[in-house]
Amino acid sequence: MHWRDKAMLLAARKHGENKAILEVFTSRNGLHSGILPGGTSRKLAPLLQPGAQLDVEWRARLDEHMGTFRVEPVRSRASALLADRIALAALSSACSLISRTLPEREPNPALYEATVSMLDGIRADRNWLAAYLQWELNLLKEIGFALDFSTCAATGAVENLRYVSPRTGRAVSAIGAGKWVDRLLPLPLCFRDGVFRSYSEISDGLRTTGHFLEKCLCARKHGPTVPAARTRFASAVADAAAKE
Repeated sequence: MHWRDKAMLLAARKHGENKAILEVFTSRNGLHSGILPGGTSRKLAPLLQPGAQLDVEWRARLDEHMGTFRVEPVRSRASALLADRIALAALSSACSLISRTLPEREPNPALYEATVSMLDGIRADRNWLAAYLQWELNLLKEIGFALDFSTCAATGAVENLRYVSPRTGRAVSAIGAGKWVDRLLPLPLCFRDGVFRSYSEISDGLRTTGHFLEKCLCARKHGPTVPAARTRFASAVADAAAKE
């Protein structure tokens, strides 16, 4: 078995004396793991950081085997973000969420391209934070937890939508919320128009998507919490919101 593909690195861990096990998200072959000989060498190890863009070649005797990789680094993403705590946390969050939520070896080229575009846009301007939220909404849709902000779940209204039902993922208007308002999740405007206005709004959005990510992981028996990297990202944004 053999294929070549473009990929982003999600994680790398040492395996034996000089090998590494890589987990990558590929364009045509989905989430995939394999052994990289020489992956802990001085030449390769510094390049194998989460988010790195790679050209990969995978070989195995049988399709169900882990197989081995050959890689050609294309560009690093993490190194360009080292001075920005929030940006680096967002990169780690995206990598960990892909690893945790997607099924192995199931192609998803649309999500792959959306992820590459989102990660490459980090730090272009502050609007990348709203783009990250849109990416999480897209991820939820891909894994079967699509949220619906078109009309109020309680009244059918299309205006003054302020909240999200934590049970159904549907929008709720200010009037429709009624006595249940304290139990509802926020529906920030950036969910609908993709525009950054404040860290507080982004933090509200992360609270809402985080609820449904956790709900998804519980349903799939991965444990009750989202990945630690995603929690750190949400905390970094909350810290920035508190300073506004």
